[in-house]
Amino acid sequence: MRNQPALWPSPHWHLPKFQPDTPVLYFAPEILQSTARRFLEGFDGLVTYAVKANDHDVVLHNLVSAGIGAFDVASPLEMARVRRAKSDAVLHYHNPVRSRAEIAEAVGHGIASWSVDCHKELAKLKDVPREGTEIAIRLRLPVTGAAYDFGEKFGADPEEAVCLLQAAEQMGFATSITFHPGTQCVDPEAWAVYITVAAKVAQKAGITLRRLNVGGGFAAHRSGPEPDLDAIFERISHETRKVFGSEAPGLVCEPGRAMVAESFTLALRVKAVRGEAVFLNDGAYGALTEFRDIGLPDRVSVCRGGEQIVGRETPRVIFGPTCDSLDRLPDPMSLPESLQEEDYLLFRAMGAYTASISTGFNGYGRQEIVTVATL
Repeated sequence: MRNQPALWPSPHWHLPKFQPDTPVLYFAPEILQSTARRFLEGFDGLVTYAVKANDHDVVLHNLVSAGIGAFDVASPLEMARVRRAKSDAVLHYHNPVRSRAEIAEAVGHGIASWSVDCHKELAKLKDVPREGTEIAIRLRLPVTGAAYDFGEKFGADPEEAVCLLQAAEQMGFATSITFHPGTQCVDPEAWAVYITVAAKVAQKAGITLRRLNVGGGFAAHRSGPEPDLDAIFERISHETRKVFGSEAPGLVCEPGRAMVAESFTLALRVKAVRGEAVFLNDGAYGALTEFRDIGLPDRVSVCRGGEQIVGRETPRVIFGPTCDSLDRLPDPMSLPESLQEEDYLLFRAMGAYTASISTGFNGYGRQEIVTVATL
């Protein structure tokens, strides 16, 4: 990605003036900072940003400006990027599988919290300094309600979590529990189930938790009604007080997608229209990679000459620009029948993962960042 320094009024102003032929990510700093403040004011605990969603410098610096001082990092490279944005940031290294070289490098960054989900990974941390350091046991449950289940890769079952808590405490670490209900989760009940089981695990282990990290999973507004984040915040607080009582741990969350998605809009140019098929200047190997996993959004509009095009719609097969026939979206997308070559498709809420998981296959995938006052 390349970042243009100027501040433009809006995508609809910028597109007809410059007519970009490569993908553009329009970034509205005020929307990002407003979202950050919503989490800081609404969530009853420590808010950490999951850097994997978007690690661009403009994102990290704007989050710091909004008051975010803690970050969930998954690699030494992410640690270094955060340190450049805020030298005294609190770092949580909650990728549960690490090489010994990664652990040694992370110690140099002063990690405050490490997550583990098995005894072998816990044993790797035997030389990590104890003072002020937390071990968060990653819990997994068969909870539904998300676009896909993070528990398939990470997490300890409740019985194993009990043993891990006890082992971490015996090693001299402060102990916590962490979980992740899965991406794009809109049901507060998913958090409630996890919190209830976490309390039972702590009770069985005979341990008073230092903190309870309720993970990410908070949904961005991709399709349909806007997710009710306030209802989720309230349910988390209520359930924690209910099941832990006077020994309720401090709460932590780690939003990624829900924090950054809304502050970016992606503009893609139509390269060709062939009957029901539409060819765009980016696709499944680039900015639209994630659509194959979590489905198509419906917050998509068409811009021509700075104006939004509306009218009767028809299903279109969407292809990307590469020479690979697999470079297509999984389902047709409803677009105006009047769609023309060189029109622009505007995809809202594209700040998360759009850039971070794009490839450069076939020489495509490069995205400009253009800063705008409003989206």
